[in-house]
Amino acid sequence: QVQLVESGGGLVQAGGSLRLSCAASGRTFSGSVMGWFRQAPGKEREFVAAIYWSGTNTYYADSVKGRFTISRDNAKNTVYLQMNSLKPEDTAVYYCAADLHGILPMRPERCEYWGRGTQVTVSS
Repeated sequence: QVQLVESGGGLVQAGGSLRLSCAASGRTFSGSVMGWFRQAPGKEREFVAAIYWSGTNTYYADSVKGRFTISRDNAKNTVYLQMNSLKPEDTAVYYCAADLHGILPMRPERCEYWGRGTQVTVSS
């Protein structure tokens, strides 16, 4: 059974940091693009960051460039999202996702696997 399990969300003050983790299991993700999306109440799910499972290239939404860093540890089958200089507008449920075809830009409709999400709340 394929699973993506997020962790690391929480409540933080503006300017603070959080690191999200996404533990992947159940299949090989070689050739995939792994990424993070987020969804705030009343808004559509939006792309945040992506990384190839087998490469080093990373991609970010303009709104998080310079503040967020995506990385992975293949030995642990885990993808991370380091979030610094957090803003209240970063408040959302953050989802880990996998596009097995490795297509960029990542789009929600092309992702075959999703985690259940982890809540990030940034207070002002």
